[in-house]
Amino acid sequence: MPTFEVEVVYALPDHQDLVAIECKSGTTIRQALYAAGMGAKLADIEQGRLDVGIYGFRQDLDFVVSDHDRVEIYRPLRVSPTEARRLRALSKSKI
Repeated sequence: MPTFEVEVVYALPDHQDLVAIECKSGTTIRQALYAAGMGAKLADIEQGRLDVGIYGFRQDLDFVVSDHDRVEIYRPLRVSPTEARRLRALSKSKI
């Protein structure tokens, strides 16, 4: 059975884990995470503390990956984009 490459990425503020793995047809995101050694992070995903997606589009763990997909593990935002804009505007108005 032919294989293809998939990247699994988890980014933190100070570093990024990027693992390239070989997958077979029918591999799910869940299986790709295990193959990439992200089992500990998968526990957080299963409990709803983290989300996953491919190229910025959220997906379910049972989504089947394709050749050259980039599986991304998303952390919760510390500040919403709306709040971040408000805080930037406030800091500029005090200058």
